Amino acid sequence: MKRIALIMSAVSLFFSACQPQNEIQSKVDNFIEVDLTADISHLSDKEKQMLPLLFEAAQIMDDIFWQQAYGDKHALMESIKDEATKRFLEINYGPWERLNNNEPFIRGYGSKPLGANFYPLDMSKEEFEAFDSDTKSSLYTVIGRKDDGTLESVPYSQAYNEQHEKAAELLLKAAELAEDEGLKNYLAARSQALLTDDYLASDLAWMDMKTNNIDFVIGPIENYEDRLFGYKAAHEAFILIKDLEWSSKLSRFAALLPELQNSLPVSPEYKKEVPGSDSDLGVYDVVFYAGDCNAGSKTIAINLPNDARVHVEKGSRKLQLKNTMQYKFDKILVPISELIIDEDQRKHITFDAFFENTMFHEVAHGLGIKQTINEKGTVREALKDTYSAIEENKADILGLYMVTKLYEMGEFPGKDLMDNYVTFMAGIFRSVRFGAASAHGKANMMRFYYFQEHDAFTRNPETGTYRVNFDNMTKAMHMLAYRTLTIQGDGDYEAAKKMLESMGYIKEELQNDLNRINSSNIPVDIRFKQGLHMLGL
Repeated sequence: MKRIALIMSAVSLFFSACQPQNEIQSKVDNFIEVDLTADISHLSDKEKQMLPLLFEAAQIMDDIFWQQAYGDKHALMESIKDEATKRFLEINYGPWERLNNNEPFIRGYGSKPLGANFYPLDMSKEEFEAFDSDTKSSLYTVIGRKDDGTLESVPYSQAYNEQHEKAAELLLKAAELAEDEGLKNYLAARSQALLTDDYLASDLAWMDMKTNNIDFVIGPIENYEDRLFGYKAAHEAFILIKDLEWSSKLSRFAALLPELQNSLPVSPEYKKEVPGSDSDLGVYDVVFYAGDCNAGSKTIAINLPNDARVHVEKGSRKLQLKNTMQYKFDKILVPISELIIDEDQRKHITFDAFFENTMFHEVAHGLGIKQTINEKGTVREALKDTYSAIEENKADILGLYMVTKLYEMGEFPGKDLMDNYVTFMAGIFRSVRFGAASAHGKANMMRFYYFQEHDAFTRNPETGTYRVNFDNMTKAMHMLAYRTLTIQGDGDYEAAKKMLESMGYIKEELQNDLNRINSSNIPVDIRFKQGLHMLGL
């Protein structure tokens, strides 16, 4: 297979081609460094012996993601002499600044290819559409060129053969050490999946884990890196230690998913699918991020698997990453709220509300429907390149809707919903600093401007602070939920595209407020000191 790598002639550039060193160091400093660790005293000796195997397998996923996002990491790093630039390259997994609309920060590089390194750089959309292949839109194939220049679709297990085989071997060794039957079954099934590109059995096995102390997310999972079609899954890994106390507190919400689905503010055909009621809501401390999830902004919650077949049969697992979430709340959200939220509403900024809003965002991915109501296929297929942004918008707004509904159901006695609403509003400013290039960024913009149109908040022009109107935000929340769910159910690509074009970008007034936040030296996000040594191993 002849691949066009993202190395370009610019790989020979030296540090003189970078932005000024102090400017790059400032960008690095926008990611405050924190210790990624957890209490592992409750783990057994065999569980502790598993961890080095999992760290090694996770690092392989990191190496593959570098190939997918950019190309030859080693050659790129060898061409750079400045240490700050190297750190920023590591944060971004390449020379494009992820939280700045993927603009290049090393001179000589153009715009980041929309298809990253999943497709040939010279491939047009028209050429892809004309390409006759049953697997070209698979999550688990790379598109390359044969020697004669024609396109070919190559399975990940072949494209990354050596790396997948090594990772599969490590997972089997970890499975031999696993004392929890669910974890043992999952690791063995995931090992096989890396060799066959068939992840369904391992996804189902992952859903069946209930009593494990260690969790391990590994493989090609999310499709955000592919901004050309949204077809290709990028490699990543999380190593997780379960917080047993917090997880037990959340277990009761899983049984309520069918009732919450039925309560959605749309007509019955848009909520006819029944989500699995045995979905798992768990709380974890992360001890290692690798690959896609470590690029740019750091994930604070996980909702997996992505396979709609698993959602229908078993639901999904929603994993809240408590240590990462606490860091972002303390070091970013609270300082932002002190700058951007009206003083008398700042009391409503709470970690519990931040935690709940984030958790139910992930739960909301499992609600709505996965198949269109008018035979346009799956929602993902019908909405094409708009799917990810519309799906994230759905999860954002339904997360808040679900908190409200659970409060009405008596699940949150003594709660002040204003905590969730004001924290939600402040959270938009935290997230929108990541820019509008990603699916999450576009979702933030759509939500912000929809709320603005419906007077869910007001802005004081003298202080530049925002004030939530509870009643108007409640109404806007219901209307946006209706609009998003119907666009998905109808598979209305044109409506989705129009929504993104009108609201999926940062306008001048908001940019001025973001500039004010940025000039206050509040970190944009976090980066990690991580590894086995952080656990004392």
